[in-house]
Parts: sequence; structure tokens; C-alpha cells
Amino acid sequence: MARKYSLLKQTLASLCFILALYAIINTLISSTATLKLDRSFPFDIANSVMVSDELDSQEIDFPNTSGKSVFPVKIYHYDVPTRFTFGVIEHHGIARGGKTIGKITELKYPGHQHMAEWFLFSDLLRPESERVESAVVRVMDPEEADLFYVPFFSSLSLIVNPIRPAAGSNQQQRKLAYSDEETQKALMEWLEKQEYWKRNNGRDHVIIAQDPNALYKVIDTVKSSILLISDFGRLRSDQASLVKDVIIPYSHRISTYNGDIGIENRKTLLFFMGNRYRKEGGKIRDMLFNILEKERNVIIKHGTQSRENRRAATHVSKLRKISKQRILDYQREMKEVKRYFEYTDSNGTVNEIWRQVSQKLPLIKLMINREKRVIHREVDKPDCSCLCANQTGIRARL
Repeated sequence: MARKYSLLKQTLASLCFILALYAIINTLISSTATLKLDRSFPFDIANSVMVSDELDSQEIDFPNTSGKSVFPVKIYHYDVPTRFTFGVIEHHGIARGGKTIGKITELKYPGHQHMAEWFLFSDLLRPESERVESAVVRVMDPEEADLFYVPFFSSLSLIVNPIRPAAGSNQQQRKLAYSDEETQKALMEWLEKQEYWKRNNGRDHVIIAQDPNALYKVIDTVKSSILLISDFGRLRSDQASLVKDVIIPYSHRISTYNGDIGIENRKTLLFFMGNRYRKEGGKIRDMLFNILEKERNVIIKHGTQSRENRRAATHVSKLRKISKQRILDYQREMKEVKRYFEYTDSNGTVNEIWRQVSQKLPLIKLMINREKRVIHREVDKPDCSCLCANQTGIRARL
């Protein structure tokens, strides 16, 4: 009897130990998962429904502490008609007196500040072996994709018809030859026929609209997508958000200074080059021009870039009241981060854009899952921001 009692005590002790160990491990796992979710979603999860219920057991690759996903996000590059890519380049050249060529895919993208659309387009067409440290990997099967990239040179399309037509051309003919609005509509007609766009209403699609006026005709149709933009100047709060979209830098036209840090032989106090009158009539720029253009060692260049202006910009700048040490500190810091603003750097701006896009995936999956489980109701005025799954108002759960 004593032996049986002893054996029963050992069994109970072992069972209690196992249960205690399970409880500890379960608590640690739950805490880690909660921490990861809190870092991944830029809104208050506690005010939403339970995360485990929302995600509905979907697989999500959370970024690690370095900000990079453990597994690269899979992205599908749509094979759109050339009308929306090289066709835009062709019309841009024709409108400026150029000639058509037999194979338009050999055309070069004209250089301007919105070249991001070209760099992202060509990056996904490169062999994976050349795409060093990228947070996304291109897949050829859309069924495998987490996200879908829609290549459309929307910013270039906006400026195909120049303000001043080529010499000897008929202005009305040039305007009729290409229509940005019609091209935008044609893109949406093509896109809305695609199975993967219809599946989630484009929420898992990535679309670039770098110029503030790009895609202005169809922006309400694509506002659920991940937009790559440079500012929110022309977009409403229900069309774009820091939460779902990615801010991308302009592509500069001036060659980067690659020399050592230092201030010797630099005589320019301040250099600025750009259009004097831009958004809102250019009030701020015009005021700065009036204040600065007559100052000693200040160079102000009005108008678009030119060979002369680019050459002048390579002489860097220093401000009179900043100490030499502070200038050197600024230069060191700039040198450390400049690759994030270099589209031509193999591990520069393009990779950073894809990294930022990949970090939107957990939120996108959550929004897609939530949208499948709501009842839509019409309201007079949207009472939620673009963070919500439904722009028509708050919904009841199924």
C-alpha cells in the first residue's frame, strides 16, 4: 500500500510539473506574439476585436528586430500592356518632336524627378541574383504572391503633353494624340478585369503615384491599395495615409558628391534650384527668392534643371553661422544615410521602398480578413478613416 501511495505522489508531482511548465511556456509565447503584433500594427489593437480572431489563423511573416522580414515578401509584377509603360515613354518623346521606333521596349525613360516609377519597374525585372538585400522576391505565379505590383508610369503620363509644344507642331493635334485621363481609365478597365484585383478590391496591390497629381482621375478607385507617393498635397485623408501608404523620395538629377568630407574650397553659402511658382501659386518660394537672391554667396536658380544649373549645384554649401565642426558632423551623418536617397545604389532607395512596403503586409492581411466579415451599410458621410476596412461606415459582425 505504501509503495502504491508513493507511486501516486510521484505521478501527481510529475503531472503538476508538466502543467506548470506548459503554463509558463504558453505565457511567454502569448507575450511575444502580443509584442510582435503591437509593433506591427500602428493602431490600438486593444480597441479592436481579438487579434487571434481577426487574423483567422492566417500566416504572417513579421519583421525581425532589424526591420527586415524573416522571409522575403512575395510580389507579383503584372505584365500590363506596353501602353502603360513603354508606350508612355514613346508618346512623351513624340510630343517633343521625337520619332517612333520599331521596338518601343528599347526606349529609355526620360530623366526627371519622378524616375522612381522606372527604377521600381526595372528592379522587379532584374534577375533575383542581382537584387541584393531586397525585402521582396518576385514570383511568376500570382497564386503564390502576397502583394501585386501594378507598373504604370503615372507621373510621366501626366506630363506627356508639354506646356510648350515642339516647334512647328500643331498644339491641338499634340493634345489629341495622347490623353492622360484616358490612359488612367484604360488602366483601371484592364485592372478591374484581373482576378486578383477583384479578389480583395485591390487592397493587396502596390501602385506608384509619385507626382501629387498622378492618377487624379482614378484615385478614388485605387485608394484602398498601397500607394507610393511623395507627399499628401493633393490627397484627402480617406485616400492616403501614413499607415497604409509609403512616402518615397524624388529622384535627384544632380550627381552625388562622392568625395571626402570637408569644407575647403567651398565658397557658396546657399544654393537653390527650382521653379519659383509652384503649388498654391508659389507664395513661399517667391518670398524666399525675394529675401535671398541678392545675398552674398547665395545662388538662386529659377526654372527647371539645366546643364549649367547642375554644374553649379556640385559646389555643395556652407552657412556662415555654423561652426566647422558642426558642418563636418552633418557631412558624416549625410554620408551614412545618403544611400537611402540614391535610386542607383544597389542597396539604396529601391530596397528601402520595398522594405517599407513589406512592413505593410500584416496590416493589409488584417484589413482583408476584416472586410470579409462585415456587413456593409450606406451612410451619408464616411465616419471612419482609410484605416477602416469599409469607407461607408462602421459595420456589424457576421
